[in-house]
Amino acid sequence: MKPLLLLASRLPAGMHDLLADRYELVGPVLGKFDEAVHDLPAADRERITAICTVGAVPIGGAGMDALPKLKLVSAMGSGYEGIDVVAAARRGITVTNSPNSNASSVADIAMGLMIECIRNMPAGRDRLRGGQWRGLSLDPNVPIRGMTGRKVGIYGLGAIGLKIAQRAAAFEMEIGYHNRKPRSDVSYAYHGSLLELAKWADVLVIALRAAPENRHTVTREILAALGPEGHVINIARGWVMDEAALIEALQNRTIAGAGLDVYEFEPKVPEVFLTLPHVAVTPHLGGGTTEAQRAMEEMVVANLEAFFAGHTPPNPVAP
Repeated sequence: MKPLLLLASRLPAGMHDLLADRYELVGPVLGKFDEAVHDLPAADRERITAICTVGAVPIGGAGMDALPKLKLVSAMGSGYEGIDVVAAARRGITVTNSPNSNASSVADIAMGLMIECIRNMPAGRDRLRGGQWRGLSLDPNVPIRGMTGRKVGIYGLGAIGLKIAQRAAAFEMEIGYHNRKPRSDVSYAYHGSLLELAKWADVLVIALRAAPENRHTVTREILAALGPEGHVINIARGWVMDEAALIEALQNRTIAGAGLDVYEFEPKVPEVFLTLPHVAVTPHLGGGTTEAQRAMEEMVVANLEAFFAGHTPPNPVAP
């Protein structure tokens, strides 16, 4: 008999098929996990030993307690902010993720958004659509400052942040960063606080890990420190930034522009982000490449296979 694996979220079709070849699947359970899991047949709840999920899905202690034999929660992707890792540890449940799997793809999106908002591409498209372009010799727009020589402040120099730094360096940009502590393996300038980094930077890139304690760390004060010529790029989680403060900063021109791949209340996107000419937006595309998906799938399968073989999964996360 195949092990019984509970899906706590919808997964890409390829990933679903990959798991179905190896395990008996239940779900995906939809709605609030801690409530929905109680609606499963009692016989299934007694057999489930592992959950496959994505990190944003809230999985709390009550839901885990409804599964008496649960020993593993495996998250697809680097984030695991929805999982109560403390409650899991208390129960002896291992939580795993798939770190670094999408770092290159997310860094690519960050640079794309950076170029788009710095070079004012949304406004340029609006001019084309409105028939306002009359050729270079007649273009009344004042040239804008390019990428070269700008100061890029990276908030969170983990796997994704480091990839962004390497790409920004190739654009001849100056790199600074803020982490919980300095990294000894890089030469980029370390700034002791996010506020200090924002004051220094021309472009603030939010790349820190998804963790509840990071909610709304990018505040109205941080955006004001970035200044009227500054741009903010967010490819981490929408709720890391105070979205209301960001809207105010964009409308008042407290900052020059923003590039956003994530939003505070996904999939809801404030209409203002779609209409302001100095905002570049994408619908959470960061990890949406075949390479990233394949790497995430391989890590999830590796974690599950190690667990069911009685070995320690290769990517556990600490409570």
